[in-house]
Order: sequence, then C-alpha cells, then structure tokens
Amino acid sequence: MQFHHHGYVSGDPRVQPAAGVGIDRPQDLPDVVDVLIIGTGPAGMITAAQLSQFPGITTRIVERRPGRLAIGQADGIQGRSVETFQAFGFAQRITDEAYRIVEMAFWKPDPEDSSRIIRTARPEDDPAGISEFPHLIVNQARVLDYFAEFMKNAPTRMEPDYGFEFVGLEVDDHHEYPVQVTFQRTAGGDEGATRRVRAKYVVGADGARSKVRAAIGCTLSGDRANHAWGVMDALAVTDFPDIRRKCAIQSGEGGSILLIPREGGHLFRMYVDLGETGPDDDGAVRRTTLDQIIARANAILSPYTLDVRNVAWHSVYEVGHRLTDRFDDVLPEDRGTRTPRVFITGDACHTHSAKAGQGMNVSMQDGFNIGWKLGHVLEGRSPEELLATYSAERQVVAQNLIDFDREWSTLMAKRPEEFASPSELEDFYVRTAEFPAGFMTQYQRSLLVAGDEHQGLAVGYPIGKRFKSAPVIRVCDGVPLQLGHHATADGRWRIYVFADQAGSGTASGVASLADWLDSAADSPLGATPAGLDGDAWFDLKVVYQQDHTRVDITRVPALFTPAVGPFGLTDYEKVYAADPGSDIFDVRGVDRGGVVVVVRPDQYVAHVLPLTDTAGLAAFFSPLLGTSSGPRHRRAFA
Repeated sequence: MQFHHHGYVSGDPRVQPAAGVGIDRPQDLPDVVDVLIIGTGPAGMITAAQLSQFPGITTRIVERRPGRLAIGQADGIQGRSVETFQAFGFAQRITDEAYRIVEMAFWKPDPEDSSRIIRTARPEDDPAGISEFPHLIVNQARVLDYFAEFMKNAPTRMEPDYGFEFVGLEVDDHHEYPVQVTFQRTAGGDEGATRRVRAKYVVGADGARSKVRAAIGCTLSGDRANHAWGVMDALAVTDFPDIRRKCAIQSGEGGSILLIPREGGHLFRMYVDLGETGPDDDGAVRRTTLDQIIARANAILSPYTLDVRNVAWHSVYEVGHRLTDRFDDVLPEDRGTRTPRVFITGDACHTHSAKAGQGMNVSMQDGFNIGWKLGHVLEGRSPEELLATYSAERQVVAQNLIDFDREWSTLMAKRPEEFASPSELEDFYVRTAEFPAGFMTQYQRSLLVAGDEHQGLAVGYPIGKRFKSAPVIRVCDGVPLQLGHHATADGRWRIYVFADQAGSGTASGVASLADWLDSAADSPLGATPAGLDGDAWFDLKVVYQQDHTRVDITRVPALFTPAVGPFGLTDYEKVYAADPGSDIFDVRGVDRGGVVVVVRPDQYVAHVLPLTDTAGLAAFFSPLLGTSSGPRHRRAFA
C-alpha cells in the first residue's frame, strides 16, 4: 500500500483524500447524475466501488431496502473473486474471517449396506495450483460491507441511497441526461412518494426479478430442471465426521446433499435434495417446511444424525437456467447505430442453481467489467463504442456458466446407480476445477483484445484471459512479492515490460521503448491530460531478468520511477527483478528477448508484443483513446 505522497498520513491509510464530487458530497440523492446503479447486490456494489475511483463522475447507487443486507443467500467466493478483492484492498481481511475450502469429501452408499453412507474420496480443492488465492465461504453481506467501506473511503465518498424502489425508466437519446428513472420511496419521512432522477447511464443490478430488465425489453430464456432443493444455514450437533468439510453426499435411497461449512467454525449450509417435481406441481414443493427439510437431511445422512439447534435462513428452490438475449438496451438491429444507455448485470442477466457457487462470483465480474468502461467513457479517456463490448463479452461468459451449471446440477441430482462410473462425480469436480475457480474466462478479439500473433512470446499470459500473477523481487528494497498483487482497482491500464537480457543499461530494449513511450507523438501515454501525474492513466512496471542486486535503479529509465503527488515524489515501486527461486520468465513462458504485456483495468490481458513493436502498441491504443482532448503530457516523468 502506498500513501504519504500527498503529505503525512497519521490515520487509516485506506481513506483516500476526498476529491471532485466527493468534496461536500450531497447527502440526498441528486436530480441529475452521471451513473445511476439500481441494486446493492454484489454486481451493483462492485460497479459502484470501481466508479468511486473516478472523482469527476457523479455516481449514486440506490436500494429498495431501508438499510444494509443482514443475511445474504450467496456465500461461495472463488479464487478469481479473491484476486479481485486484492485489487480493492480487502482480500486478506475477508480471508481471515472466511471458511477456507482446501479439499472436498465424496460420500456414497456402502456397497455392503446401501442404507449407510461411507466416504469414498477426498480430493484437494485445487490440486493443480490454479491460483495463489484461496477458495472461501463467507456471508454475501460481508462482501457488500467491504465494498461499501472501499466506496466510502474513496475520493468520491460514495454511500448507498436506501429506500428507493425502481418503478420504470424512459430513454431520450436527445437529452444530455438521456435516462429518466422513476422511483417510489420505501423508507423515510416521504415513504410512498414518487421521485424522478435523470442519468447519462443506468446499471440495473436488481436481481433475478429485475424490473430494469423488463423496462428495456430484455427476454429471459431457458429451462427448468424440474428438480427441487431445500437449503438451510444451520447450527447443529451431529456425529457426521465431515461436518466441517465441503461434501457431496449421495444416499442409497437416492437423495443427495451438498454440504458447505460456513465461516465462524460452527455454521454450515446444506442443499438437501427434495426430488423431482412434475410439470403440474404448481409450486407445491415450495411449501416444504423446515422440519421436512431437516427430516430429509437425516434420512440421507444415515447412519449419522443431525440435531439442528438453530437455523439462520432457509428456502426451497427449483433449479432453473435462464439467460437474457442481451445485457443492454440496444436492440440487435440497432447495434452500431446508438450508444447503450442502460445495462443489466448479475442475476438480472443470468440465473442458475446455487450449487456451483458461481452466481455472486460471475455477477461481480459483470460489475467490474462495466464499471471501468463507464468511467473511461465519462472521463473522455475512451469513445462510447467501448460500452458495446460489455454485452458482447459478458453474455458469452454467462452462457458458459449456465452450460457448466446444468451439467454439475444434473450430476448432483443423479441416483448412485445412474452414474457411468463410481467416480464420475468426483472426476468431474477435479477435471473442471479451473472453471468454478473463475479462471476460464477468455474474451475474444475486439476493440479491447488484440490478436494472438505474438502470443508465443508470453505463453503464460493468454490474450483475453486474466493476468496470472507470479513471484518477483522489488528492486528498491529486495522485498519478495506477487507481481499482480500491486495492481489496484483504480481504473488504470497496466503495461508490464519484461526486460531483455541487456538489463538496466542505456543500450537496452527497455531504454528504447521507454524513450518512445515518453516522447513519441503516437505514444498512448500522450493521452494523459496535463496537470495529472504522469502515471495517472497508465501504470507501467518493468521486470528485469537479473538478480535484484545487479539491477542499478539509478540507470532504470525514469518512466518506471515517476514523480507522483503534489510534491513530485519518486515512486520506486514499479521496478522488479525475477525471483531466483521462481523465475517469472520461466514460470510464465516469457521470451527473454523482451516482451510487453498490456493488461486492462479489470485485470485481463489485452495484448502481447515484442519490445520493439511500438507501432503495434500505438495501433492498439489509438481507437481506445480517440475522444480525449486537451493538452497532453510530454516528458512528464521525473
């Protein structure tokens, strides 16, 4: 964490100085805003958290509830989400309070007595080392709390506006603030009153029954699996030995349980198989009582018993898989002719079962994706065309999720005798580990993702996939750390320069690239407006091949030790060397002739180029920086 560059900080360094709209931020919801977010679930809160880093943009997030969420239904936090939390500054804190999944037990009928269950396998949760980040279980409400804290500490001092229920919206593209949203107050002294707010853009994060989705005419399509599950968060006394371990349990009589231990050492969640539901069920299964769910759980767990002492929350649901036809308000026939003004995220776009633990995780990546794009467009960093990439990118991800969840939930509902092999369920769990961990997403070539002509120069950084961290040594102080962990959710592009073998000498490829970046007319850095720090829009880092003791930091190009803050202090923390114990050039397959890896603000690799391909770097960024105007930076690095 860096601070003091704006002056001595004696308090909490996570509290950034107020700036822009955060100075004297009005307590009441304004009549006119730049971005209006509907719903304070995970997708809405991460969108707001990302936009809270843009001081010149007025963003408000509204919620129909009168206050914060107390009990969240989602609880599974995959590795990719924890990686994202690292960028927002709370990965370690939430890990400390969460339950950590390191292995999963599979229980099946005893071949000698099918009325009893026995443990048959206990594979590691991440045997291949997909991520250095853990797989966690923690109450969704705590995730929202951390995002709320980040927003409140941000320059914009953002906080949710509670007690506003969405009623409808109208879009008038000829108006400066094209979207007029109507609310009804659900709390406060004016409860029941109607309120209208105008916005340049609206993000609907209002859940599976989204009124924003309905308002823009999006269609949900999909199917029901005609299978019901009871779910409960419970405190109980039991002789089942794996009550504190994630389990998939199949009984001889056909029922199944997915057991998820919860944070705190005592609470656990059980998804209890209630069986098939007919097409003429008419919702009868939803009237299953808590006592019936508990009785069913005891039958499946035989010969073990479950004495439930307290239930914090329970529900009954039927598995369904549905996806919207688009994630914004632009009809297919209007693509390319008008700018999206209304976007939908999370459960408003895609619904599926809870057992794959993907709903909250994928929803947050929806919000991370649209958040920085709105920030860049509204600040004039990028053209409006950028916004069309949101629906194009995220709809594919949602479809892949639904396909995966359909297969997983079908397997979970099978009777033991229906499996092709006795180990089919656990084999699927291990084989597909990268997908539920959140690391299979790979965006296709677009305005934001380059072609793979130079992919061979850095095979460990697949273009379109998230930037996978690796150990390095910080040159200025010899501290070992993870390269990717220094990237924060500040809306900046990142350019990682992997040096050639010449090291920090003046004749190196790094020196030539740095000179071009700092002075060439077509350098992307020239788009940074005058008056800002030289690294305000682009975060550049260099990684040398030599041992850190052999890198002369005084000979490193000044581009990588920029002057920051009002005092022009030198930032020494952008210069790294390979870790001898785990050389990043070998670990990530980086060519030792030197490579540039461009990473988007949401941590996905956008381009891989050789050090010498300045024309390719300029061509990639040119359409992304097309609308920025005003004085440019030149020689802005000290």
